[in-house]
Parts: sequence; C-alpha cells; structure tokens
Amino acid sequence: MKAADYVTLLRVCSKTKDLQRGIALHDDIVKRHYVEACSDALVIMYAKCGRIFKAEELLVLHKCRSVAAWTALIAAYVRIGQGYNAVDCYDQMRHHGISPDAVAFVCVLKACASTRALEKGLEIHEEIISEQFVGYNIMLGNALVDMYAKCGAVHKAHDVLKGLPSRNVITWNALITGYAQGCKGEQALLCFEQMQCEGVSPDAVTFTCILKACGCIGAVEKGEQIHDEIVRCGYLKKDLILGTALVDMYAKCGAFPKAHEVLEELPFRNEFCWSALISGYAEQGYGQQALLCYEAMKHDGLSPCRVTYLSILKACGSLKARELGEQIHEEIGRQGLLKEDTMLGNALIDMYTKCGTLSKAEQLLDELSVRDVVSWSTLIAGYSKQGQEEKAFISFERMQDEGITPNVVTFACILKACGSTGANDKGEKVHEEIIRQGLLDNNLLLGNTLVDMYSKCGALGKAQQVMEELSVRDDVTWNTLIAGFAQHGQCEQALSSYEYMQQDGFAPGKATFLCLLKACGCIGAFLKGEQIHEKMTRLGLSNNDTMLSTALVDMYAKCGALEKAYHVLRELPVQNEVSYSALLGACERQIDVKAGRWAFEHAVQANKNDALIYAQMANIYAAAGMQEDAELVEVMRLENEAW
Repeated sequence: MKAADYVTLLRVCSKTKDLQRGIALHDDIVKRHYVEACSDALVIMYAKCGRIFKAEELLVLHKCRSVAAWTALIAAYVRIGQGYNAVDCYDQMRHHGISPDAVAFVCVLKACASTRALEKGLEIHEEIISEQFVGYNIMLGNALVDMYAKCGAVHKAHDVLKGLPSRNVITWNALITGYAQGCKGEQALLCFEQMQCEGVSPDAVTFTCILKACGCIGAVEKGEQIHDEIVRCGYLKKDLILGTALVDMYAKCGAFPKAHEVLEELPFRNEFCWSALISGYAEQGYGQQALLCYEAMKHDGLSPCRVTYLSILKACGSLKARELGEQIHEEIGRQGLLKEDTMLGNALIDMYTKCGTLSKAEQLLDELSVRDVVSWSTLIAGYSKQGQEEKAFISFERMQDEGITPNVVTFACILKACGSTGANDKGEKVHEEIIRQGLLDNNLLLGNTLVDMYSKCGALGKAQQVMEELSVRDDVTWNTLIAGFAQHGQCEQALSSYEYMQQDGFAPGKATFLCLLKACGCIGAFLKGEQIHEKMTRLGLSNNDTMLSTALVDMYAKCGALEKAYHVLRELPVQNEVSYSALLGACERQIDVKAGRWAFEHAVQANKNDALIYAQMANIYAAAGMQEDAELVEVMRLENEAW
C-alpha cells in the first residue's frame, strides 16, 4: 500500500474512533517509513480517539504543518475540558507560522468560553476580523456569540449577533442563554421575540433558556404562553429537560400548584424534576412543603441527587429541623458525597448554624477536606448572629491563618460582630484590610456595615467620615448614621443629618422617622417634632403603624405636649397598650393625674395583663400624694393577674 492509502484508512479510524485499528496502522506505517507522509493523519487519528499525549508527541516530533492536525489537537483538549491547554496549543500553532482556518477559530473560541478567557477571546476576535472570516461563516459567528455570552460580556455577544449577515437558532440560543444565565430576563425575552420576528423557530434549547429567564424575573404569564407553545410543538412528551425547566420556572414564580400540575403530567419523572420543585419551595421559604415533596420524591422510588440535598438542607435550616438535617448529613456521608463537594459541606454548615448547633457546624468545617471562603463566612455569620462574637473573631483569624482571603460577606459579618461588642480597634483593622483589597468602591453593603459598626462603637465622627467618603450611598446609609447619633444622645447631629439626607436626594422612611422622633423627644424639640409629624402624614406613614404612633406619643409627651400625644392616640384606628404606656410614662414624669388616668383606663381595656401600666399609674398617684389610689391600683393589678 502507498502512503495515501494509509492516510485514507487513518481517516476511517478517526471517524469511527477505532483506536486499536489506528495503532496497528501506525505500526505498519513505521515499518514502511511512511511516518512523515502520514504524520498529520496520525495526529488527527490519535486526537480524535482521545490519545492526546500521543497526538501531541507526534505533532512536535514531526513538525506537522497542517492546520487540520493542530486543530484536531485543540479540539481534543476542548472535549476533555482542558481549555487552557487548548489555548496554549493554538498559541504554539501560531508560533510555528500556521494560519488558523474557520474550524481552528471555532475550537479555540470554545476553549476561551469554557475558561472564561475574555481577553484571549477578544484577541482571537481581532484575528478573525483581520482574516475576514466572520462575513461568510455562520459557524464562526455562532462561536463568537457563545464565547462572549459565556464570558459574561453579553452586550458584546449581542453586538456580534447584530453584525452577522445571517443567523440561525444556534446564534439566538447562545445569546438568550447568556442573558438568562446572567439573570437578565427582560433582555432574554426581547431577543426571543426578535428571533421569532426574523422567522427563526425556537427549539427545545431555546425554550429551556427562555423559561429560565421567565423564572429569574417572575414573568409567570409569559412563562404560561411559552408553556402553551411548547405543548403545541409536542416537545413536552419527549423532552424531560424541558419538563424540568417548566417545573423550575413555575416554582421560581411562586406558582406552585401549576408546578405540581406539570410534574404530575410528565410522562416520566426523575430526581431533577422533583429537585426543581423542592428548590423552589426552599428558596421561597416554604420549608415544610419542601420536606413534603422530598418525601413524595422518595415514595416515587427516586434517590436524591446533589441539588436535592442542597435544597433540602436549606429547608431544614429555615425550619430549624436539626434532627432531619442530621439524618440527611448521615445519608450524604454514606454516599461519600462530602469528600470533594465543598458546596454540600457549606450547605451543611449553614444548616447547623441556622439550627443553633454551632459546635457541630465548626466540627464539620474542621472535618472538610476542602474548605473555602464560603465555609468560613457561613460559620462566622452563625457565631455573629448567635451573639458569640469572640468565636466569630477566632474563626476569622483561623481562616486567615489558612491563607483564605475574606470576601465581602466575611467582612460584613465580622464588622457586625465588632459593632455588637464595641470592638472599635478590631473594626478599624478590618476597615484597613477592606481598603487594601479595594472592596469599598461601589459596595453599599460594606459601606453601610462600616457606618453601622462605627456608630455602634460610639465613633460617630468616624462613621460620618466613612459615609462622606463613600462613592455610593442610599437611605440605609443615612438611617444608620442618624440612628447612631440618636442612640448616643447626639440629637442635634441626628436632626442635621436628616436635613443633609434630604439634600442628598433620599426620602426618609419609617426607620428614619423612628430615630428622628427619639431625637426630638430627647432634646424637647417640639416644633421640629411637629414638622416631622406633618411629613409623616404627607407620606401616609403615621396611621396604622404601632411603632410610629408610639414614637409620636412618646416624643410629644417628652416635649410636654400631652394634649398632642393624647390627640395622636385618639386618632389611631386601632389603639394598643404600647402607645398608652408611652403616654403613661410622660404623665408619670409630669405628674399629670387626669391624662394619666385616661391613658391607664384605655391601656387596661387593651391589655389588662400588662404589669407595667399598673406600676406607671401607681407611681403617678404616689407622686401626686394620692397614696390610697396608688394602693387600689396595686389591688387591681393582683386581681387581673398582671405579673
């Protein structure tokens, strides 16, 4: 046989993935000294049969000049998920002076997509433009759209799509997937509509992606329309992935009866369908329903998968169902799923912290073979929420000792612990670390948490400085500072901060008004309090809110305006003992027997078992020299069993 015959046979082996036959042919080729003539075909055969190391060895040894041989190796690396090696191989090909063809570009773009190598993708895009490939190759255009979408540059993907002379369902699917993955549901839906306007019919992949987009933005009506279209196309009878996507969409939109209906109508079900429903319940706080679905799934003869476990552990945490959580933990352990799955380990730590068993959470963290910043942040958050700040500090130090860099969530949790314990020095060190990492730029969560930490530590000057230096701030930032001033008795500063807040373009809310009313009461700022009351009324906040009405009563009472306080109480559609107690407190300070008696009588009607109101009324009588009346109030308290 001639060398050309061997090349033909090697091509057959490449197509059929017949490695053994290919190796036998290789041996014959060596014996006949045809290696140089057949080297490209040998590289392609080994690459397509999965023997990448052999393909690479031949490629280097025989200095193959064929773009097809290099492309086969690049494609082989992409197939096994070694995108970085694929890109390196492409660079070597270019270094050897070999110009890529459209197929080579497609393969290396897939590698960039899999590794999220946006910069390299941009570089290759420029090469493609210089070679003038995009204008006539739809496959290459699709690969570019897909690469940009997967690298998170969806706007760039959209620009590429617009510039293509022709586009098909694959082009649109790549873009819609990019928008859906980035939770940009509105844009995904617009693309879906434009695609149909161009006469491109959606396929199962399109429907799956667009359902995800509907779920992201809660577009249940649009989801129902797409559901109808899927039924008309007959996809649901043969595509379980699409059925799962429908269950997931309805569950994410909170349309659980519809999600159940779809699940029950599927021709067959698997663990992923059930997991979509369980996840929906767990994510929206319906832990009990998630557990019921979990039991129904097992009754269906299906074993939980990783996604099921993640969702059911979340449900256990929300319900504080520690015993069930421990059973799930044992089940996961028996299956050996914890060995390399950090996400499952983190879900277990989160479940234990939410159930209050922090020692178990820490023990589990210590046992994990791999732990990351999420593992530590979850434990630190648990300690901080449970008031065990010292343990939060210790865990924070241990985490850093392990070489794990804190993220935004870690810093927010540890700053909360600093604020709760007044650990200003620790907080300042954390603040410095945040600045070193450049995390404060445009990060409202960290900015607000820092203002809160300094406020709670009494370092109000520092809190104000941080707020002024923030590149972005919101109403929470201002409310936190105002609350800090009010809590520490710096009421004038609280009121002036309120003025600056409005100048900054932020409208006050309930939290703002509660702090301002407290400040007005503390310094007896009656006129300012009246202005704030008027503002609340204009915003419709003063009625039907127990906390605000109580704060108003307390403010007016502390300012000595008992008539005003009385008027606020009378205007309330629903009175409560808390508001009356606030008025009683003011009457106690001013020894106003008449107003006090009125408030006491109404407070008893609202809740006769509240011991505080009896003590307040007795004190008013005693201060007014009406000892017998004070004693009668004490008798009344005993009769009403107010302890």
